[in-house]
Amino acid sequence: MIRVFLKERLSWILFYLFIHLLFLFISFIDNAVPFKSVLYIVFLSLLSFLVFLAVRYQKETAFFKALQDRERNLDVTSIPAPGSPFEELVEETLLEHTGLLKKDAQRHYISLQQEKDDLLSWIHEVKTPLTAMHLMIERMEDGQTKTNLTYEWLRIHLLLDQQLHQKRIPFIENDLYIEMIDLEDVLFSELKTLQAWCIQKGIGFDIELKQREVLTDAKWIAFILRQILTNAVKYSGASDIEIRSYLKHGNTKLKIRDFGRGIEARDLPRIFDKGFTSTANHQDQAATGMGLYLAKKAAAPLLIEIQAASVPGQETVFTLSFPKKNDFAAVMSM
Repeated sequence: MIRVFLKERLSWILFYLFIHLLFLFISFIDNAVPFKSVLYIVFLSLLSFLVFLAVRYQKETAFFKALQDRERNLDVTSIPAPGSPFEELVEETLLEHTGLLKKDAQRHYISLQQEKDDLLSWIHEVKTPLTAMHLMIERMEDGQTKTNLTYEWLRIHLLLDQQLHQKRIPFIENDLYIEMIDLEDVLFSELKTLQAWCIQKGIGFDIELKQREVLTDAKWIAFILRQILTNAVKYSGASDIEIRSYLKHGNTKLKIRDFGRGIEARDLPRIFDKGFTSTANHQDQAATGMGLYLAKKAAAPLLIEIQAASVPGQETVFTLSFPKKNDFAAVMSM
């Protein structure tokens, strides 16, 4: 701060030094003016000026030091009290700009909330004709057409579901209900939804659940599994998808292995990034890059760790590690 202060007052300091050097020069060339007396006066003046600078440094920088150290937020109560007219001007400007920023932030927040509510309302409205469409598809007699339409219906249903949960994730803490749930019930419910798609692709499931009960939220774990399972089905050929659960070091593990195209090693650290699809299959127009990102976001408040491993062209394994009961004490208190 002292460097800034000296830089700010440099013109005044230089002017002061110039005046005193001028006095010394005049006394040096004019014999009528005693040089030693003027030199003594300049020396005393310089000492006084240094003391004056030190005092002014403490007084003038206190306000700006407090501004520099305050938290970077819109809390105007943390603005220090001004001690000079210029500091009062700075305070008034900060208060005015902060007020404008708060109004803009509030206006944008209300607008975003309105957009979110409108989108959620629209999704719920669209679900009604989708349900009716599904019932109509179920009554169809042409097997091939029925399978194709069911697959397209499922794609729309999953995209709407993904969009719905994407809007809810920022407020997930308000929507949690932690309880002991049966993994088998959740898995079978999700697999039933994907049944037509799996039949179309010739995909089966090899399920072995040694550990079935986990402490979590039923709705959100279903959403997380839905994203991983749809990815597994989407990128698998005619083969079984293995699902295993077991206990390791007190944590329940759920492992989902598919034998599809796999994930390149360079892509593996980025698969949970928002909007990331693939560098190896960049022409894949069906990928949105949102499923695994949303699954990871939803898993964090549930204290679920998701890990991925893959061998390109052979297999991809997703492992969900559920927390111990003691680890969940903070979440259950919400």
